[in-house]
Amino acid sequence: MTFLSSQQLVLASSNLGKIKEIQAILAKQVIVPQSAFNVTDADETGSTFVENAIIKARNAALHCNLSSIADDSGLVVDALNGAPGVTSARYAGVGASDHDNVLKLLDELKGVPDEQRTARFICVMVFMEHANDPFPVIAQGVWEGRILHRPVGANGFGYDPVFWVPEHNCTSAELSADVKNSLSHRGQALRSLTNLIKAR
Repeated sequence: MTFLSSQQLVLASSNLGKIKEIQAILAKQVIVPQSAFNVTDADETGSTFVENAIIKARNAALHCNLSSIADDSGLVVDALNGAPGVTSARYAGVGASDHDNVLKLLDELKGVPDEQRTARFICVMVFMEHANDPFPVIAQGVWEGRILHRPVGANGFGYDPVFWVPEHNCTSAELSADVKNSLSHRGQALRSLTNLIKAR
C-alpha cells in the first residue's frame, strides 16, 4: 500500500500507539513521525474530528516541508451523548494517561446496562500534499462495539481494553495487531484514504 512511491510522508502524531499502527498498515510507505523533525503536536482547537485532523496535517506539512498524513480519532459512546468524542485523548484532563481516561469512562458508565453501552471508534484521516493544499484528501472509518465494565487484554492502547468486539467475542486489546488493523476504524480510514489518493 503506497501513497507516493518512495517519497517520505510525515505523520502528524506523537502518539506511539498510533504511529505503530499506521506504520504497520502502510508497511511499504516511508513514514516519518513529526517528532523526528522536533515538531510538537498542534493544538486541537477544532470541534470535530475533521477539523482537528486538518489542523494537525497542515501543521506537520508546514514545519517539515513534506506531504503529511494526520488522523483525529476517538470513542463515541451513545449513553454519554457522544462523549468522550474529540476529547477522547484528554477525557480525564490534559496529560491524562490511557488508564486515567478508561477509569473516567467506566465511572461515567456506572450502572448503565450492557444493552445501553453501545459505542464506536471513529477515525478521520487526512492527506495534504503541502501546507497550503486547498483540497486535502479526507477519509473516515467507523468501528462498532460496546463498552465493558472492566478492562480486559494487554494489546493496543487507549480504550482498547474496554472496547468489546462482538464478531470476535473479545476486546480490541485481545486482538492481534494484524486482526485489529483489518477491522479497526484507523485501518478502514487508511485504506479508504489510499484509494482516494490513487483516484485523484
